[in-house]
Amino acid sequence: MANPDDTPVDFPVPPKPWPYGERFVRALEVAAVMHAAQERKKTSIPYIAHLLGTCAIALEYGATEDEAIAALLHDAIEDVTPTAPARAAVWAFGPEVGRIVEACTDTDAHPKPPWRTRKEAYLDRLGGEDHGALLVSASDKLHNARAIVADLRRHGASVWERFTPTREETLWYYRALVGAFRANPAHPADLVDELDRTVTEMERLAGRTTGRRIGRPMRAFARRQRPGTAPASSARRLRGARQESARS
Repeated sequence: MANPDDTPVDFPVPPKPWPYGERFVRALEVAAVMHAAQERKKTSIPYIAHLLGTCAIALEYGATEDEAIAALLHDAIEDVTPTAPARAAVWAFGPEVGRIVEACTDTDAHPKPPWRTRKEAYLDRLGGEDHGALLVSASDKLHNARAIVADLRRHGASVWERFTPTREETLWYYRALVGAFRANPAHPADLVDELDRTVTEMERLAGRTTGRRIGRPMRAFARRQRPGTAPASSARRLRGARQESARS
């Protein structure tokens, strides 16, 4: 460890056992270096804040060390270039970490395919994922949803200008995520419940900034999803929500 002027600093290493191993410590370093030049979209917040937040949520909801490492590295294949060495760095932490990060990656192409195409495909894939992949994915989405809610309170409707999708598409996606997670019986129930509450607050704040009621059709649709049933295609989900919205 070094201080700001790079002079070595010695400190006592706690005796083992630790609740995590040296692989986790190494993953912290790899994530910090891989994403060192990145910031959260249209902010000055270092991107590592999102990776640490996702990892913290995963650990709070019972993540194993492999799942916690995958949470730190979950965006590496998608957002770090060149892609091949980024993927190799992820898989160097073992097959379980690599498998989970691949499951959390909606594309490894650069430039990325259209937003809607990627998100619909990702929603459909969630139906076939296992508990570890769902835990890391839901932790990622919860951290992002919390950030949107906090920024809506702080900055109002201008928040939506940061994103490629429209406000309506963003709200649709987060509500559809809740439904897709719940439709898979392997989902971490308490974590998805918290995501649901956060998305509900996002919808409430989004409606307050426009004077419109937002989100009720997607919430009603999500309630119709039952654990253990395969999620409908994204196109059918969106079409059903639009039809319900037109009737309300």
